[in-house]
This record gives sequence, structure tokens and C-alpha cells, in this order.
Amino acid sequence: MTNWVYPLGTATDGKWDVSIGTSDSSLIVEGWAHTGLKVATLAAGADVVLSASDEERIVVPLNGSFTVTVDGDPYELHGRSTVFSGPSDVLYSGTGRTVTISSSDGGRVAVATAPANASYPTRLITAAETPVELRGAGNCSRQVHNFGTPAALEADRFIVCEVLTPAGNWSSYPPHKHDEEKDGETHLEEIYYFETQVAAGSAAPADADAIGYQRVYASDERPIDVSAEVRTGDVVLVPYGWHGPAMAAPGYDLYYLNVMAGPGPVREWLISDDPHHGWVRQGWDGQDIDPRLPFGA
Repeated sequence: MTNWVYPLGTATDGKWDVSIGTSDSSLIVEGWAHTGLKVATLAAGADVVLSASDEERIVVPLNGSFTVTVDGDPYELHGRSTVFSGPSDVLYSGTGRTVTISSSDGGRVAVATAPANASYPTRLITAAETPVELRGAGNCSRQVHNFGTPAALEADRFIVCEVLTPAGNWSSYPPHKHDEEKDGETHLEEIYYFETQVAAGSAAPADADAIGYQRVYASDERPIDVSAEVRTGDVVLVPYGWHGPAMAAPGYDLYYLNVMAGPGPVREWLISDDPHHGWVRQGWDGQDIDPRLPFGA
């Protein structure tokens, strides 16, 4: 069976901590075709270069600030201290452009990618411009940064966002899928890139192991069964099937960067809930959003 889970250190490539599904990835995942992700940790003054390719890209600082040069034009991305500090500036590069990412002070940066046919203009989306959504309610409350969704970004193929879930809460819930082109659903692969932290105010020991969990399971005859313990730097691929919940264990906050794209004609995130669990949404009526949100307020 194809491997869908890549703990930190298992998808490295040269300067990249993670390189999966991109035009230059040496790691080939059978059956994976529509999305890619690269993550690099840069020392002060270091850089990474992405050659021009027929893929669209969006650069997302995870910690630290960066200068991103697109075909010789520099853009300054004011970053953040951690992914739990609120939104960051991000940069959409379009296709067919050489991208160089550098940092004077160092930091960690992600690049979401998708093979694309149409070319759209390079665009800087600042933290202040990023739509911040508080989704769900009660212990299903989470925070979504919608900088790469169709409503916020003009692009060809991909949908990119990041989700922050307070300790003890569930997100990507109820379990849902988007693996068919049909009324009310679009066919999209999905990447989850995770980071975790000890929740603020916790009396955690120095050696606390910040963890979360991710579930993916079959919706039809195609086999998939993932119950993964995840930490900072881990990646889970969702080619098809029901997925969720993504669980923030008590004591630990959970972050994930989502990259979605597929072969369908419409760039839209339309989902079907697992009929055994979709009723849970009705229980959110009348419940308050978790008061720990938003992160970075």
C-alpha cells in the first residue's frame, strides 16, 4: 500500500526538510499528481531557489521573515515568531517564474504548489489582508487563515489555508471527503503539514512531547486507513476517503497547513460529510466559539 504518512526527516531533499509532489521532488508517491509541498529551515543569510516550472506556488513563512524574489523582483514577507502567533504575509508567485527565498535572520518557510495551466499575476497578501475565520463551536472550534482560497486569491488550481486548533479540540470534523466530481462535491487531493506546541499556561515539563492525531479512512472500495500521531514537521497525504478528525491532544495546540487541488474543472472546496457523523454540525447551534480563539489576538 502507498505510504501516506511522512514523519519529519522521511521526505527530505537537499536543503529541503520536506519535498513532496513538486516538479523537482525526488520522492515519488504513487498515485499523487495534483499538489506539492516544500519546507525549508534557513540559517541567517541562507536561501533556497525554485526554478521556473509549470506549477503555481505560494510562499508561507512558518517562523521568521523572508525576502522572496520572483524573476528578479523582490517582495518582503513580514513573518511571525511561530505559526500560533496569527497570520503571516504570504506570496503567490504564479507559474513559469524562478523563485528565490532568503532570510537575513533565518527561519522556517513552506511553499505550497500545484501543477497549473493558466498563469496569474504574482501577488503579496499581507497578514492584515488575510481573512481569519473562526469555524465550528465548543470543542470543535478552530481558526482558519483563508489566504489561498478562491474568495481571497485568484489562482488556477490550488486552494491553500492554515488551521489552528486549541488544545483538546477537534478540527476537520465531522469527517468529510472531496474525492469525486459530482453535485455538491469536488475532487481534491489534500496535504496536511503539521506543527504542535505546548498550550499557553500549561504546567508542562521541559521534555513535554507536543502531539496531535490525524485520521483518514476509506469511503469506497479504495483502501486507506491512517491513524497517525503527528508532531511539528510531519506530513499526512489524503488522496481520497473520509478524513478527520485532526485532534489537538489535551495540553497541546495543533496547526496544519492545507494544500488542495484536483483534476476537476472548478476551483472550489465542496465536501460530503460522512453520513454517520454529519449530524454533529447541528449541535454547534447555540454553542459559543472557544474563548481561547483567536490565536495571536
